[in-house]
Amino acid sequence: MRRFVAAIAALISAAVVVAVVNYALVHHDMRMAIESDDRNSGLVFYAYHENFVVPGTIVIDLRGVSVTNSQADVFRLLLQFAAKQKDKTYQRVILAFRGDPRFILKGEYFKKLGQEYETQNPVYTMRTFSENVLNVDGMPAFGAWTGGFVGVLGKQMEDFTELHHRWYIRSLAHSGAK
Repeated sequence: MRRFVAAIAALISAAVVVAVVNYALVHHDMRMAIESDDRNSGLVFYAYHENFVVPGTIVIDLRGVSVTNSQADVFRLLLQFAAKQKDKTYQRVILAFRGDPRFILKGEYFKKLGQEYETQNPVYTMRTFSENVLNVDGMPAFGAWTGGFVGVLGKQMEDFTELHHRWYIRSLAHSGAK
């Protein structure tokens, strides 16, 4: 019986350590990003290491979006979180909705988003974001557009909107909850 109790205590201790490490290294920065901007009210995001233990991969898990929030609000918070994490290096960043992985960003691109947050034109970042997103199988989710500026701009914004639909909007609409 003593060994059983010791084993249970060890498992509980390990779970607590994993939770504390995830909070300290990842989720704390997400909380700070959410709390630093009143426009983030209504957004519920969790951030954690993949499977809570894979150090080279983090998950940005969108859990809730208020009816008062827009795609721009979701994207801005993603960028604010990247800025908080700009000194950290990851192999990949998973964009999930309610625990379900939807897209992947390469770690170096996520780092670049964070490093450029204060200086890069946010409309440029928004326009070019989709072409840096991968499906969960590692294949590009969207292409890179070429041609005239107005045509390219329109297609980039269509891709940006489609990304948000595939990430969370369709699921919200299907569940009837927003």
